[in-house]
Amino acid sequence: MQGLIMQLKATGSISFTTVKPGQLSIIASHLDTRPMSYLDGNQRLGYEPAVARAVCEKLGLKPVWSNFAIDDFYQELAKGDYDVVWFSQAVTQERRAWADFTRPYGRFDEAVLVLEDSPITTAQDLNGKRLGGLRDLSYVELSQQLPDMELVPFNNDDGHLTAMLAALKQGDIDAIISDALMLMSAEAQDPAFRVAFQLPTQMPFGIGVLPGNRELLEALNSALNTLIAEGTLGKLWAQWIPYKQCPFN
Repeated sequence: MQGLIMQLKATGSISFTTVKPGQLSIIASHLDTRPMSYLDGNQRLGYEPAVARAVCEKLGLKPVWSNFAIDDFYQELAKGDYDVVWFSQAVTQERRAWADFTRPYGRFDEAVLVLEDSPITTAQDLNGKRLGGLRDLSYVELSQQLPDMELVPFNNDDGHLTAMLAALKQGDIDAIISDALMLMSAEAQDPAFRVAFQLPTQMPFGIGVLPGNRELLEALNSALNTLIAEGTLGKLWAQWIPYKQCPFN
């Protein structure tokens, strides 16, 4: 593994190493998760890539993204050929076993998506219903509120959202639970869907760093703190997620 010692001048004498000189090697996906991340030709757009570019500018690095299946993110990180996982990663205990995480660059709610003509409008309406979601999401609090609800797990692969939306249209499930921004985007793109309600979970999203690289973790945190303090993160949030209040203002 190649290493390069860099200096973060804006935040003091922090030194860190990256896998490739002058580059932050990012594990991500080609999936369209706008407004978080999406590809327009060869250009990567969205809130997360914008923050990544701003962070890398502070660190004197070039962000370079490589696309993988979501289920392979942390196995790839463990090989040591990439520096970080940076693609809509809610910080969970399960993921902490695979990576060290930075401070949050965003906090996001979950939501429940239904068909437009569905009678579901509240969490209690899910009682006895079939709720689809990814296998690695936590349903503990919701399932305690609704003990008779059937949870239908979907694999966290590249086609997971398409599969869940198809299952909802076909009547195999009654609702979908997932990231609120992603479900709001699905609602905007297809009038057959409606966001029934949101759950104010405020899940922290962070950058997963190769375990043991504490110097890089500290440098990323310092850069994020600087972006928050100078208002840059708030401006990027307003640009890409104008309909949600920035949690760091």
